[in-house]
This record gives sequence, C-alpha cells and structure tokens, in this order.
Amino acid sequence: MKKKAIIIGAGPAGLTAAYELLQRTDLIPEIYEETGYIGGISRTAKYKGYRMDIGGHRFFSKSNRVMDFWINIMPLQGKPSSDDKILDRKIELSKKRGAPDPEKTDRVMLVRNRLSRIFYLRKFFSYPVSLSKNTFKNIGLYRMGKIIVSYIKIRMSPIKPEDSLADFYTNRFGRELYETFFENYTKKLWGIDPDKIAPDWGAQRVKGVSISKVLIHAFFKMLPKKPLGRKQVETSLIDSFFYPKLGPGELWEMVADEIRKKGGKIHLNSKAVKIKTKKGLISSIIIDKKGKKKVVAGDHYLSTMPVKDLIEGMDKKPAEVLKIASGLKYRDFITVGLLLNKLIIKNQTGIKTVNNIVPDTWIYIQERDVKMCRLQIFNNWSPYLLKDRSKVWVGLEYVCSENDRLWKMSDKKFIDFAAKELEKIDIIKKEDVIDAVVFRVKKTYPAYFGSYDKFGKVREFLDNIQNLFLIGRNGMHKYNNMDHSMLTAMTAVDNIAAGVLKKDNIWAVNTEEEYHEEKK
Repeated sequence: MKKKAIIIGAGPAGLTAAYELLQRTDLIPEIYEETGYIGGISRTAKYKGYRMDIGGHRFFSKSNRVMDFWINIMPLQGKPSSDDKILDRKIELSKKRGAPDPEKTDRVMLVRNRLSRIFYLRKFFSYPVSLSKNTFKNIGLYRMGKIIVSYIKIRMSPIKPEDSLADFYTNRFGRELYETFFENYTKKLWGIDPDKIAPDWGAQRVKGVSISKVLIHAFFKMLPKKPLGRKQVETSLIDSFFYPKLGPGELWEMVADEIRKKGGKIHLNSKAVKIKTKKGLISSIIIDKKGKKKVVAGDHYLSTMPVKDLIEGMDKKPAEVLKIASGLKYRDFITVGLLLNKLIIKNQTGIKTVNNIVPDTWIYIQERDVKMCRLQIFNNWSPYLLKDRSKVWVGLEYVCSENDRLWKMSDKKFIDFAAKELEKIDIIKKEDVIDAVVFRVKKTYPAYFGSYDKFGKVREFLDNIQNLFLIGRNGMHKYNNMDHSMLTAMTAVDNIAAGVLKKDNIWAVNTEEEYHEEKK
C-alpha cells in the first residue's frame, strides 16, 4: 500500500507541497480544501466574464526555485500581448523556441510594468515614498523640512529596543514621515494603533526598505537594466514582474491539474474538523464534507489551516496552548469589484496606457476620511481580465474583523458604501458605475497582537508532533507572501524527503533582512 501525505488547504502552500511531493517522493498527496475553489487568496474570482485577482499578486521572487516553479508551469510570453501591441510597448520577451503567444493561448506568463502609488491629500505620491520633486510639491516645503529633520534625528538616536510596529517604522522613516504615511494606513489594516502591534510584521513586510535604500535605488535606476528575474533589489522597488494571463488563479488551477494527472487527489468543500493524535503523532483527521464526516489517515500531515482552528480541533493539547491559540487574532478581507465607464483621476505620469487610464496596478488609499485601504486597477494587471476592454475594472479593498459592522453589511449596501467612498475622494463619479460584486475572505491576515507574544509555546507544541508540518500564511500564523508560502512548502517537502524531523528551517523562511512586497 502506497504511503500518503494529507494536506489541509488548496492555496499556494498546499498545492506546492503536493506538487513537490509527487516530484520528489513516493508519497501520494491528498488535499482537503474547506472552500469550493483552488488557490486560496491567490485565486482568480470570476464575475460575468470579468476576472478579479483577490489581493493582487506580483509574480516576482528572489528565490530562483520559486521563479523556476512558476515558469515551468506557465512559460514566459514570446510574443506581445494585446496592450503591448496597442502601446508599442517594448518588453523582455522569451527567446525560447515555441514560447507562447498571449493572443493564441492562455497558458502564458506576461511581463508587466510595475507602478504603485500612494493617494493622499487627493494627490499621488510615489511608493515607497521618495524625496522627489513631486513629493516636495505635493506635501509642501514646510512639512518636507520636518520630515527630513525628523529622519536625521532618528538616525542619530534610534528607538531601542523596538517594542512595537510604531517603533519599527519610526526608526526607518522618522516620526514625521511615519505619522504622515504609515500610522493611519496601519490602523485601517489592523484595526488598532501600531504601538500595540508587535514589530514582527514590519520585520517581514518592510525589512530592507528605508529612505537611504530608496535613494540608492534611485541612483541604480539610472544604470542599464538587467533582465527581469533574480534582481538584487527590494521587491517593492522592482520595475516589472511576471503575471499569468488570466490572473494568479489560472496558474494554481494548472498546478492542481498537474497534481491530479500524477495521481494526487484534491477534495473541495472538505473541512478538517477534528485531529486525532496518538503517541506524539497525528493518527487521523476527521473531514466534514457538506455534513457528511469521514476519517482520513496518512503518514505525513501538512497544514495550512489557521493555527487557532488546528489547535482547537486537536483531541489532545495542553490547556495553556489552547488558551494561547484561542487568543490568536485575524483580520478579514472584503473586496468590491466595480465596473466603470471611466475614472475621474487622470494619467499625468507620461506612461502610456490603453485608454490613457492611470497606470497603477494598485493604489494605496491613505486618505483618512475613508475606510478603503487599496484600489486595484485590473486593466493594468492584464487586459485579458476584462470582457470589455473599453471599460475600467477596479477592486476596492477593505480590511475588517469578522462579524463587525462592515462584515455584516449586505452586499448591496456595501457596494453603495464603497462606491460613495471612491466618489468622496474624487476618483470616480458614482453615475459611472455599471455593475458591481462583493467577495469576502475570512482570516486573510494573521495578526501580530492578541496572544501572539506567547505564540512560541504553540509553535513548540506543534513542532514536537513529528509527522505534522505547518506551512503557508495561516498555517504558521506568519504574514508570508505567496512566494514565501511556497518556500515553506518546498522546505517541508525537503525535510520529508530527507527524513529530517526538526522544523526550524521551515520557520526560517521569510526572515532575511532585505525582502519586501506589500501585497495580499
């Protein structure tokens, strides 16, 4: 009888683990996914012929292994895409024989230009914030002077120790810049003041980025460009990235197909509700599929389910571990897709776009009088996400807590609320809204407050279960990006293949000090 690996979750980590197990071991993976779709938050939602990238995913990584994984599944374009042709855009095309043509096949990775900006005071600022003429003009000489003085002051006398996220940001950008561009946005994202959040989140999200790094990058931008791929640059400073023609979900659906072809199984609408243990090992898991329960057992178990749910579902756990796990917090995500005739904001960048819309893939909404966090413009991700390319297809992103006022709002009321917010900050006119849809995702962000400061005890307990491997974002209660989630899965498979029982190398993923990509 062949040995099995039971995987909980069909997001990037779970799918990567299954794919790698089939490539490198004799284990047969079985994936159990609570929802009815593939890809987790990296899926592509569909609505009336329009596609929405839930969260926004730039396919760029400092890991060669991850980049190779993506390109192996979805080859790089060898011919221009439709908007490349319209704009006569010069991009890096694959020179491999038989490289796909986006106009003729869907299994193709596009090369996209990267631009994200901050919208604040009804004006655009570069992201990351730079000491440019535009910044001076928009923010004013007086405030800019305060920002520079504040930055010099903190560099001379940094806060030690860094006890909070507020301390972390202040040490890298100065008090004035932190209060201007980071404090309120962070409150929107987490729902509490940054001085009550552990600095760990900043250590994962803005590690290598500072004013000095931005200035250095500005200098190197003047030098000849190197090919896209393994750049030694902060990820928030990259100029281009790869992107699947029909969104990230397309790639993960293809990975799922490859898993099935090689003998793996994927069960949707199948929730793990009970985890049974025996002699320090997981012996089986009870799966609930639409009210019908069954017991599944394997030799190895890889979990991407929220740690809180995992611990609460275990038949044996110390009272202290249960208490800590029950106190772990999460933030939930709502995105509103709006189909528009046009935007009010104009493209004043000099970057050519189809129909001359603003060229951003997403815009950080720093305005304090709205609850919206970000605005995605799907036209700029890929023209193939739109059924009618003469329209503008956008996503308005909100972060809340399950069962709060925003979460409980009906779809109709939320669409009206979101459209009014976008009109309030002078980005659209509500009369230009043609259609709309709402998507909600629970437990999108594992939080660095609540009982998080005691999480080490939970980790220690779970690491001692020899045949259990925690991977991914919620699986590790760690704000991993898509590529880091994939790397945790790859590392776990490395350990299984080599018979390594320690899990430290899995936890070490995403702890290097120069990685950043601000995305869902």
